Amino acid sequence: MNDLIVIIPTYNEKENIVEIIEAVFQLAVPFDVLIIDDNSPDGTGEMVTELISKPENSNRLHLIKRPSKSGLGTAYLEGFAFSLDKGYEYICEMDADFSHNPKDLVKLRSACKDDEYDVAIGSRYISGVNVVNWPLNRVLLSISASRYVKMVTGMPVEDPTAGFICYSRKVLQKIDLRKVEFIGYAFQIEMKHIAWKAGFKMIEIPIIFTDRVRGKSKMSTSIFKEAFFGVIGMRFSGKDKVKH
Repeated sequence: MNDLIVIIPTYNEKENIVEIIEAVFQLAVPFDVLIIDDNSPDGTGEMVTELISKPENSNRLHLIKRPSKSGLGTAYLEGFAFSLDKGYEYICEMDADFSHNPKDLVKLRSACKDDEYDVAIGSRYISGVNVVNWPLNRVLLSISASRYVKMVTGMPVEDPTAGFICYSRKVLQKIDLRKVEFIGYAFQIEMKHIAWKAGFKMIEIPIIFTDRVRGKSKMSTSIFKEAFFGVIGMRFSGKDKVKH
């Protein structure tokens, strides 16, 4: 078993799932992959099951198939629990749609394993605005949300809603995952905020984020609302979600 795993939540990603798994497995640094599928009607989970049946994948590819669509945050929480139970030292998050370049996993891993950071964030905004194929209004909304989070919480992170992250094991062991509240973009903010409040070393690694080419975006207005209003409560929390 490798000491690195990347968690990829899926819902209707049949256009991308085989290619994204193969791209991770082709990296020079060996990562295992955990797919968490929310019972995709398009057969994404079945495609992963077929890949697992191949001998070369049986020890590196894992699947948790959930009964229904239950939210990004809960998917990652299940993935964290699985990864900790299996003994992985570095646990990454990544989207299935190639908006995150799998090759950048190596940089995130290096920041944690070699440079001894506790959390490495694949950041769209740490070195300018590195977003490709988004309409201007979405870019402006994302940048405004990031600045709002930074202003309200005081957390020194330029891309707090980023979903391309590597956590060292000790971070996820220290956070009381049962107390994490949010399931959408606010989940990503909350996890970083708790880690920051707990004093863990965080670094943002510049990446280029490319909007999906295949498949359908899962973005919704309710996700943005959760993030907007949830951040206000986060200002006064964080340390209460850390194990003592």
